[in-house]
Formats: sequence, structure tokens, C-alpha cells
Amino acid sequence: MNSVYEKLMKCYDCFKEKIDFTPEIALVLGSGLGDFANGIRVEAELSYDEIEGFPVSTVPGHEGKYIFGYLDEVPIVCMKGRVHYYEGYPISDVVLPIRLMKLMGAKVLFLTNASGGINGEFHAGDFMLIKDQISGFVPSPLIGENIDELGVRFPDMSEIYDKDLRDVIKKTAILADIPLKEGVYIQLSGPNYESPAEIRMCRTFGADAVGMSTACEAIAANHMKMKICGISCISNLASGISPNPLTHAEVQETADKAAPLFKKLVTESIKNIYEYIK
Repeated sequence: MNSVYEKLMKCYDCFKEKIDFTPEIALVLGSGLGDFANGIRVEAELSYDEIEGFPVSTVPGHEGKYIFGYLDEVPIVCMKGRVHYYEGYPISDVVLPIRLMKLMGAKVLFLTNASGGINGEFHAGDFMLIKDQISGFVPSPLIGENIDELGVRFPDMSEIYDKDLRDVIKKTAILADIPLKEGVYIQLSGPNYESPAEIRMCRTFGADAVGMSTACEAIAANHMKMKICGISCISNLASGISPNPLTHAEVQETADKAAPLFKKLVTESIKNIYEYIK
């Protein structure tokens, strides 16, 4: 058996032994959504360190656990604390949590993150609906022997972020009177922030926001035929656009300020997406 698939199945067996819950929607909680679980009717929690072989997040402010429960009537699993490539894990471990949520039963993956704004019309605190991505600066999670049980060798990537789900989120934002940008997200490896020259490169490539996660997760989920959507909180202007040096504290502070509105947008979007997919 493929070693990556064998590890994934061991994690799945561990999940089944501990949790009796089938989610419909999987949510990755990025910076600014740390208290999102407070609005969930929690049925169970599972710490990452309780799952054999599961990668554990080392980023400050990222709790490491799955939360299972209901957002109103929507059965969801929340990933509170993601794993990043810059933490030193192989890319297959970085996307293992996403693959596991699909095996749990989730049909939709809702990705959130904090990112740096590249688009000149963006400001710190804005929300950007991800319509496409650039992932070529981190390894593809599909490199190596294909895991046929998960998906095909050469999966199509022409619509990673489902257009219908994007339409649902855009309508939700309008009804909630929450301004929502739309753009292309680029993932770089980190953990260092980008140089001004690198940001100029990203802008030339067509990116509107930059971060250190999300794109590789979306590739793995698309490979498994999940429907994917994503929203970035623009937590700062990227290097060379912002006149100030970048710090993690600034990112966290802006994400925390935007959190109530971010939480409202994600909550209402998930409810509407569930109604759409039922």
C-alpha cells in the first residue's frame, strides 16, 4: 500500500474509533476565526495529538483539534489550527487533515486564511473571495505515486473554487451588507514574509493576495472531488505596498478586529451553502 495512503487510513481508523459523527461541510479556521466554534453546538472534539501519526500545528495562536457539531442544523467539522509547509512537514502531511475530512464524509471544503494584500484597491481588514489560485511556489501534494483511491493521476484544475458556491457567498455578503472583494490567491512557502521584489513578481503573475497556506489544501481537496470555496481576510498590505515592516502581531491584530464580521460572513455562507447542496 502507498505509504501516504496507509498513514491517512490509520488516521481515519483512529477517527472512527473515537468519533461517531458525519459532517457535510469542512471548515478550516484561519486567523481571526479562532472563536468560531463558540457558535457551534459541539458534539465532540478530537485533538490532533490523539490521532496516530497526525501532524501537529506549531504556530502560535493555532489550537490543534477538530471540532464536530452543528451550526444551526448544518453538520460541520472545523479544523482549528492548520499545518503549514513552512513548519517542516512534508507536503503530504500538510494536506493529510484535508483528506481526512473528506473521508469523514464532508462534501464541501470551506477554506479561510489571513493574507497580505497585493491588489492596490485592497485595504487591511477587507475580505476577498478566492476565485482562483497560484500554487507553483510550493510542491504539489499530488507529486509521487498517485493514490487511485483518492483521485485520478491528472486532475483538472480549471475551476478549483466552485463557481456556484462563490455565487452563494457573494449573494450572502450582499444580503448581510458585508463588502466582499474577489481575487486570486498565491501561496508562497514562508515562513519569512515576501520581499518587495517578490510582491512585484506576484502582482505581475496576477495575484491579488498572498499567504502561506490554502492553495495546496485546495489541490488535495479538488483531487478528491470536494466542492471548494475560500475567503481571505486581508490582514495587512504586502511588503513594498505597506510602508511599515511586516510582523505576525500586526496580522493577528487586524484579523482579530475583523473577526466579528468575518465570523458573520462565514456563518451565513455555510448555512446558505448547505441549503444549496441539500
